[in-house]
Amino acid sequence: MNYKAAIFDMDGLLLDTEQVCMTAFQQTCTEMNIPFKQDIYLSIIGRNQAGIKPIIENGYGDLLDYSVFHPRWMQRYLAVVEDQAIPVKSGIIALLEWLQSQNIPMVVATSTHNALAHKKLQLAGLAHYFSHITSGDEVINGKPAPEIYLLAAQRLHISPEQCLAFEDSNNGVKSAIAANMTVLQIIDLVEPDTDTRALGHHIFNTMDEALTFLKAV
Repeated sequence: MNYKAAIFDMDGLLLDTEQVCMTAFQQTCTEMNIPFKQDIYLSIIGRNQAGIKPIIENGYGDLLDYSVFHPRWMQRYLAVVEDQAIPVKSGIIALLEWLQSQNIPMVVATSTHNALAHKKLQLAGLAHYFSHITSGDEVINGKPAPEIYLLAAQRLHISPEQCLAFEDSNNGVKSAIAANMTVLQIIDLVEPDTDTRALGHHIFNTMDEALTFLKAV
C-alpha cells in the first residue's frame, strides 16, 4: 500500500458499543417519560459531548432537560463500559494484525474522552495495537469537523493524504474526508445517507470486506 498510517474511530467501529449507548438512552427516556426519537439519536452518533448537547436539546425542545437527562443517561452507559469488556467488532483483529504485519502505524481518533477511551480499549484487549489515542476532549470542533483527524495525523508526523481512516458513522466519515484522508466506512447502526454516499469514499458492510479490498490495493 502507499499509505503510511491507519487511523481508527472506536465506538461502533472497533467496539460494539453503539447499541449499548442507544439502549441506555432509550431506558433513560422511559424512566423520564420522554419519547425515544430514533432519528435524533442516530444523528448524534460519532459526535463528541459538545456536539451532542445542542442536537438533543433542539430535537427534544421542552420535552427534555438536558442537565437532568445527560447524567442519568451516562450513568447507565458507564455502568456497562467502565467495568466490562465490550465485544470487539467482527473482523477487527484480522485487520489490525494485517496492518501490523505491513508495518503500518495505527492510532485511534475517537469522540469519546481520553480516559474512557483508554479504559475501553484496555478492557477489550486492543490497546497494544495503537501508539496513541486522540480524543474528543482534546479538540474544540468535534466530528464532522476535521480537527480530530488532523491532530491525529500531526501527532504521527504523517500528512493526512497518506492516512487511511476507518469509520462507521456519517459524522466521522465527513470529518476524515474533510481532513483529506482515504476513508473506509464500515456500516454499523447508521446507513450512509445520500449526502454521505455522494462523498465517494469506500463503503463496506463488514470489516472482512474492507480487509479484502486493502489486500488487493
